[in-house]
Amino acid sequence: MRPAAAPLFALALFAAPAAAGTPQVVTDLPAVHALAARVMAGVGSPAILLDQGADPHSFHLRPSQARALAAADLVLWVGPELTPWLERALEGTGGAARAVALLRAEGVTQRPYGAGHVGEDHGHGDGEEHGNGHDHADDPDHAHGHEHADDHAHGDGEGHDHGGADPHAWLDPANARAWVAAIAAELARADAANAVRYAANAAAATAEIDAMEAEVRAILAPVGTTPVLVFHDAYAHFAAAFGLNVAGTIALGDAAAPGAARLAETRALIAALGPVCVFPEVQHDVRLAEVAIEGTPARLGAPLDPEGTSLDFGPGLYAALLKGLATAIADCVAGG
Repeated sequence: MRPAAAPLFALALFAAPAAAGTPQVVTDLPAVHALAARVMAGVGSPAILLDQGADPHSFHLRPSQARALAAADLVLWVGPELTPWLERALEGTGGAARAVALLRAEGVTQRPYGAGHVGEDHGHGDGEEHGNGHDHADDPDHAHGHEHADDHAHGDGEGHDHGGADPHAWLDPANARAWVAAIAAELARADAANAVRYAANAAAATAEIDAMEAEVRAILAPVGTTPVLVFHDAYAHFAAAFGLNVAGTIALGDAAAPGAARLAETRALIAALGPVCVFPEVQHDVRLAEVAIEGTPARLGAPLDPEGTSLDFGPGLYAALLKGLATAIADCVAGG
């Protein structure tokens, strides 16, 4: 549920003045905003385009947000694979912002959709694709004009070929560390006077991610390889990072409810797996998951929030996001 104060919060982010010389930074998603805010601590505050509680796959900018985007010096975003609406907005604003698609930052691991599913490659071998096979953050043109395999703003969740790389890369702490390094480098490039501060903040952020990762591993340790089902295919990075066995999804895509055939497939999978935990998501009606498991021995877990849109925005969101996912999964499995 979207908090009533969310619009005021979003406006406050855009209204916050930056110190003279501090770059105007705009981010797309809560995780990107959280990491950027941590690196900018003591220097300035990034803005975030996505409203609290909004769906990142089909967001529409308000005029005030479009103006902020046009006035930005630096835009930090995941990339068009996740938020194609921002790619269109960047092309339409006519602003001079440097746009950095973090999915292509140096050191970021790419994983295909479905990694972590039963019977599929978990992506731990030498065949993993890494960000250094793409255009990187030091290429000023890398955010535009490239091809991507999956538009990710599907108008039809049924029958869609969910191929290509899973853009929910922040769910792997290793990628978050790579993003922190890329963000610090971009900020230092735009604001050399504060380069030392950005570097120090990045080092502290990296240590905090390390500690959070260890905590998440401890939370998930009792889960082991117990299979779980999630609402849609967004957990390849999380599954690979923490050894989670994501056995399948309720929906094939991001923007449509599962049809009768898909629900039948889900029930058949549950019948084969036994009393598994099935998790709805905050952006989707929980009744869809309830219908999917009706008449089966599956247990309904707490709604997951892989994008973190239901959380309090700010530098602490990233750790809260991953620990929240881990706790919800562990609690449901332990309740079996």
